[in-house]
Amino acid sequence: MRNFQRNDVDIAKNIRMIEWLKTELLENVAGLFRGFLKGNETVLLDFLSNIVVFSYVLARRLGIDFHELDRSVVQKVERSIELGHEVEEWYGDLSDLQEHMKRKR
Repeated sequence: MRNFQRNDVDIAKNIRMIEWLKTELLENVAGLFRGFLKGNETVLLDFLSNIVVFSYVLARRLGIDFHELDRSVVQKVERSIELGHEVEEWYGDLSDLQEHMKRKR
């Protein structure tokens, strides 16, 4: 009986954490949009880094390994380059990101 109650607590705790992380992501996206109005690079960088961090933590809470998320991002970048995404066609940002990610490994 104790293990059953413990599992219920763990599941409820995980659900609360997932909901909190989703809220944090939304708040940081909203903050990013507000930051565009101010044009302050420090503020924008803070919100962008929070979005990345909370995305990784949310993935983990959902049972996705950090490495798996990394692989998915790499694949998404490669696929977007292949498909000629506008940000790649106009600026080459995806190729730059791809190179950055290769150097990081």
